[in-house]
Amino acid sequence: MTPPLGALAPPVLAASDVDQASAAEAVLGALFTLFVLFVAAKLGEEIARRLGQPGVVGELAGGFVVGPHALGWAIPGEVTAVLAEMGVVILLFAVGLEVRTDDLLRVGRPAVLTAVLAMVLPVVACAALMQLTGAAFPTAAFVGLALGATSIGITSRVLAEMGVLDRTFSQVILGAAIVDDVLVLVLIGLVSGISTGEVSASTLVVAVAAVGMLGLGFAVARRARGLKREVFTWPLFADTPLVPSFILALALALIAAAIGLAAIIGAFVAGLIVAETEARDELHDEVRPLSLIFTPFFFAVTGAEVDLGALLHPELAVVAVALAALGLLMKIAGGFVGAASIGRWPAAVVGLGMAPRGEVGIVVATLGLGLGVLDPGLFSVVLIAVVITTIVPPILLARAVPRAVEKERADASHTVAA
Repeated sequence: MTPPLGALAPPVLAASDVDQASAAEAVLGALFTLFVLFVAAKLGEEIARRLGQPGVVGELAGGFVVGPHALGWAIPGEVTAVLAEMGVVILLFAVGLEVRTDDLLRVGRPAVLTAVLAMVLPVVACAALMQLTGAAFPTAAFVGLALGATSIGITSRVLAEMGVLDRTFSQVILGAAIVDDVLVLVLIGLVSGISTGEVSASTLVVAVAAVGMLGLGFAVARRARGLKREVFTWPLFADTPLVPSFILALALALIAAAIGLAAIIGAFVAGLIVAETEARDELHDEVRPLSLIFTPFFFAVTGAEVDLGALLHPELAVVAVALAALGLLMKIAGGFVGAASIGRWPAAVVGLGMAPRGEVGIVVATLGLGLGVLDPGLFSVVLIAVVITTIVPPILLARAVPRAVEKERADASHTVAA
């Protein structure tokens, strides 16, 4: 008996089955990308450390090698962006745990002076260079801002690896980076307003909100001094102080992002607060494994964003290298002059510590591209310059930090002897 015609037809998948298959495929692709990025970051770190370089340099290089502009094995997307942001939030929370508010307040004056000089000098110099090439003012200003902003994530990772977060020069860098972040907010708002023909009062509101949040965070940290560990483990869901502390870090990161400040500043403030409590040492040990797992994603994704194709065009390559060199020199000079009062080598470390641009420079450049102020070619040039200024300082820091530590020890010995 001949079977019905419909029985010979291929089965038709329901819409829900198709959706489930697509979702499963998307999950598999995301997991593969995360696996490749993580392994590449760790292999890069291994090679960098064996060569005597900071691990962050290897993580950046590993991300580039497997990224879309090299081997193409890992294409960053929404999932990697979220994990990268989570990684840098955890990193800055861990950095905050290493810092005491007394130390930051003690270096307040050199930190503010460093922030201003290390921001103004590279912004003016790089913007002037772009105007010499014929760029319009908004374009030149955005390039200057991208090369003037500081990434606290890069430097803090290097300083943490070297175990010097408690040194005076590290406190100056961290304090200056916070002030730098507020200055970037104000300047980006002004330049964006000029480029679109509208300077909004919201720029001032964001700046005031940023200062208010930082001030409130410092005040809470001071009040939290000596808080008992049992306060963290009072909730039944909190078997360890890490759980409520991490909730606090995410909450402050969210608030910071909502008011226009970098999310990592909120995480840093959360670290400052819990660092004043009795749970500090326990949290330090518990956060470290999280940092080792999540932080590499941030650096790998940053490296994967690099497109060296612009260097194939001689004119663009010259501009990229010139911007990177000028940005580095001006940033280092601003940091050195601003922190001159703490000694020559410590001031040199401050200058180098303020030099990495990282995700901050990339965000500024991306904003300029979205506003139409930067064309795709110039965007790639700025991105390459930002990456150069991100990779070079950690290498130089590895050489300068030991001399700065030696100088601080010598000064301390002279003080005791006197």
